[in-house]
Amino acid sequence: MDGLRTPQRLAAEVLGTAILVFIGVGSVPATLIVNGDAPFTMADLGMISLAFGTVVVATVYAFGHVSGNHINPAVTLALALSGQFPWRQVPAYLAAQLVGAVIGSLAILGTLGDRASEVGLGIAAYGTDVGAGQAFIAEFVGTFILVLTVLLVIHRAAAPGFAGVAIGLVVFAAIIPVAPATGASINPARTLGPMLVQQLWGGEVQWGQAPVYLAAEFLAGVAAAATAYALTRTSHRLGATAEPVESTVR
Repeated sequence: MDGLRTPQRLAAEVLGTAILVFIGVGSVPATLIVNGDAPFTMADLGMISLAFGTVVVATVYAFGHVSGNHINPAVTLALALSGQFPWRQVPAYLAAQLVGAVIGSLAILGTLGDRASEVGLGIAAYGTDVGAGQAFIAEFVGTFILVLTVLLVIHRAAAPGFAGVAIGLVVFAAIIPVAPATGASINPARTLGPMLVQQLWGGEVQWGQAPVYLAAEFLAGVAAAATAYALTRTSHRLGATAEPVESTVR
């Protein structure tokens, strides 16, 4: 990212997160609209997971050399804690990611119309008979696996060139067991963006669930940073300040 200015990096985070939400989250209402009254099946879950996984691969290689393609506040927090990203840039990155998630959610409405809002706009929510404790565990585990994978595949000793594929595959895989419990947000920006837009559009939003998602996701980022530090014994002190990670693609 040598020579790139902060506005360029933030613009890449906005675009990357917007594309993630439009394609990944947008696949949920698209599936429900196409299915109509047909029951939701494992095949539908697989296609939604594939949409998330493939868009992550694409954005890593498209935006990784510009901003690092965090597109997830939990990843940004973990990178800062592990000394691979400067703390002074964390607030701006988190804001850019939330803006991107809102833009992506608006793009879903613009593409699919009011029907997208009527079927929930892809908002992550508790599954049937799932309580706050189970939802917290599900989001924590899914986010932890994702963030830990990110931290390890961008490590200097990791095999070069495969970070994007590895991250996309772990997103695809993690969504499958987590989605029945919580919709598998595993990303605070993805959690809040659709909620904000759905609220503005007059749809129903379970705001009481948001703190559980956010707490689980951010705590998972902290735990992943500590775990990666313990596993790799990096020279950086946990929480130290460093220059921005150049890219999620090696």
